[in-house]
Amino acid sequence: MLHYSQEDILGMPSLVRRALVNGIGGVKPLNLISTISKQGQHNLAVFNSIVHIGSNPPMLGFILRPTTVERHTYDNMLSTKYFTVNQVNTSIFKSAHQTAANYVESISEFEAADLTPEIIEHYEVPFVKESKIKLGCAYKNEYFIKENGCRLIIADILDIYAEDEIIESNGFVNHEKAETAGAIGLDAYLSVSLLDRLSYARPNEKTESILKDGTP
Repeated sequence: MLHYSQEDILGMPSLVRRALVNGIGGVKPLNLISTISKQGQHNLAVFNSIVHIGSNPPMLGFILRPTTVERHTYDNMLSTKYFTVNQVNTSIFKSAHQTAANYVESISEFEAADLTPEIIEHYEVPFVKESKIKLGCAYKNEYFIKENGCRLIIADILDIYAEDEIIESNGFVNHEKAETAGAIGLDAYLSVSLLDRLSYARPNEKTESILKDGTP
């Protein structure tokens, strides 16, 4: 069995350490966060740290890296208070990867990554047209992580948009139908395949499949 102590990890070359620690937790969700500056400049960046915070009220969170360098997503979010979260699917994962490049503020990652900004209803912040699941969000709070200078950003989910048949009447989101992509580390991408759906876990009750004829 391989074993790396914390001392071993800290002694690794930077790129090796980043790949190991970022990927060791397994498959992560992959989303594009879209913001707009006060001057109307679009910004788009890929994130693999978006997490569920709560459903009543509906909230999500994500980790923002230290602001020791320019963070256009963060600056725009603070100035306008709104942003959108857009699912990365298997058709656009390469474009999503490209948004991680360090573009200057005057360059729109939509254009650089060949993605299409889409205005929906009252939002001035664009969504990603090619995404099949889209969230309209509002900045709510942040918590500074003093151990490494990152920030946990908390946001309200104001609106959910999805293509037909992806969200079922019981609230189940079928990411297999949505062709959602996941990520491992900094450069590995996977498609999503549904293994099963299981009954609610209760003491002294056997867990059973709740799929009907092999379908959700």
